[in-house]
Amino acid sequence: MNEFGGQPNRIEKNTKIKGDITSEADFRIDGKLEGNVTTSGKVVIGKDGYINGKVECVNADIEGKFNGELNVKDLLSLKSSAYIEGTVSVAKLAVEPGATFNAACTMGKGAASASATKMQSTTKNEPAKAS
Repeated sequence: MNEFGGQPNRIEKNTKIKGDITSEADFRIDGKLEGNVTTSGKVVIGKDGYINGKVECVNADIEGKFNGELNVKDLLSLKSSAYIEGTVSVAKLAVEPGATFNAACTMGKGAASASATKMQSTTKNEPAKAS
């Protein structure tokens, strides 16, 4: 992991935290976090890691589980063991085969900032029709 603003931070396996975390460095979660993470670095959720809450970061690699709101300013990489539920806003998305992605997703440059304003669609999706 690259160091953006200091030493990388870790929440180890078998550690459970409830609360909000703000950091300028990268963050790796191998334990469980109920709360929010805000960092100007990268967030990594390890294979045994789990976050239930809101994450705001520049880049993210996910191998474990995430449930909530995920705002990634650049690249979100989902490994084959990843399980995502909730709302995702990202500039770029990479998904390995086997990853589970059950989320409403907004993509493109500025997508992370657009989700903050909670843009709502004025059109309804129609079911696909066979021809």
